Amino acid sequence: WLKGIERLLPAPASPARLRARRVRMAKAAKGSKAGRKTQEPVTRDYTVHLHKYLHKTQFKKRAPRAIRAIRRFAEKVMMTKDIRIDTKLNKFVWSNGIRNIPHRVRVRMSRKRNEDEEAKEKMFTLCQHVPVESFKGLQTEVVRED
Repeated sequence: WLKGIERLLPAPASPARLRARRVRMAKAAKGSKAGRKTQEPVTRDYTVHLHKYLHKTQFKKRAPRAIRAIRRFAEKVMMTKDIRIDTKLNKFVWSNGIRNIPHRVRVRMSRKRNEDEEAKEKMFTLCQHVPVESFKGLQTEVVRED
């Protein structure tokens, strides 16, 4: 009965086939690292939709969680672990109290080089508040620093 099962199982791969598979996988892994470019200093304006991130959050945790949501958003889009929130942005988020957070906030995120020699991260992101009249039609913009 074992002979019948052997016919159902796939044939073992030849050594040449295994070697070719390893070479393909190695090339794929090398290609993904080669595509990664170094981080450059850049400044962009983003609209963060806080209302979306604070859905079903209890009242006494809304403002602190909004700050954490801004941190998480900045970490994702700017690809740095070190995020620094400006005091004006913090004041804007807390302006209506702990419960009533603004639905949206316009944030200028600047990726900068870390001047500190013994810093773990080479770059950090500074998040600043950009006051706007209306959020209608706003998109992510790269800010030129002249």
